[in-house]
Amino acid sequence: MSKNIILNHQEIEHKIKRIAYQIYETFVEEESIVIAGITTNGSVFAKKIAEALAQISPIKVALCDVIIDKQNPANAIQTSLSPDQYANCGLVLVDDVLNSGTTLIYAVKHFLDVPLKKFKTAVLVDRNHKKYPVKADFKGISLSTSLLEHVQVVFDPAGDYAFLS
Repeated sequence: MSKNIILNHQEIEHKIKRIAYQIYETFVEEESIVIAGITTNGSVFAKKIAEALAQISPIKVALCDVIIDKQNPANAIQTSLSPDQYANCGLVLVDDVLNSGTTLIYAVKHFLDVPLKKFKTAVLVDRNHKKYPVKADFKGISLSTSLLEHVQVVFDPAGDYAFLS
């Protein structure tokens, strides 16, 4: 199986910085927000966005891990923060790849049980193969691929990259 690199480390860093600026513009009036990453790669991506946001804005960021069974997304979802810790806050839900939208829509549903000031979504790669009416408010790249192709994001200390196989 061949790997076609679609984003190299430098490009991913650029996308992270741009998404951080977009989040800052959207939440400029907030003192603090929650960035919730869907485990595992979504959490890594969320942390990178939070670090970039800390460099450019005074907004305090609380990180939240969203634990979801991607094979059975209707199962109970767990979060590292309790609902009262993100109630009435601005929240950004983050994942690495938006493919069918299944994972993201079930995670969105989980957070809708709590009142939020503002709710946005962010992904690094949007594949445009949605089964559900969900969109990414902030995205690194939109990529039209065939259903047989697979997009994977690798976060590695030696250098991040995303590839199509």
